[in-house]
Amino acid sequence: MIRSAVIPALENVVTWHERDISHSSVERFIAPDATTTLDFALNRLAGVIDRMVVDPERMAANLDALGGLVDSQRVLLALTQAGMSREDAYRAVQRNAMTAWHSEGRFSNLLKNDPEIACFLDPDTIDGLFDTAYHLKHVDTIFRRVFGE
Repeated sequence: MIRSAVIPALENVVTWHERDISHSSVERFIAPDATTTLDFALNRLAGVIDRMVVDPERMAANLDALGGLVDSQRVLLALTQAGMSREDAYRAVQRNAMTAWHSEGRFSNLLKNDPEIACFLDPDTIDGLFDTAYHLKHVDTIFRRVFGE
């Protein structure tokens, strides 16, 4: 609903210097509808956040249950940066990801044992692609920006 108001609002920007009733009529619908909907959505979100329970151990277990598949994009990019073509890298990552998904094997172990990938990435580099610290590196910056600490 709110997103649908963006286009007519942007179309009205070019007419700000020549106001007439045809342009303001659009705004008379956009303003109350969009602001009321946004207010509702933000109140609902605030309620969700207030009642949210964060369990870091459960979150880690859920991520671990995926066997490292969440880092497949990092592997793909590392392969292309190491010189493998994008198409070959995609196929190699997908092949190993699907094997990890359908079996209980670790994605990183499958990658290390894949001769095609071994030509481009050594085991230590592969292990580095699965370091969760990479995904958390900006957490302190985000909290400083949000809470002004």
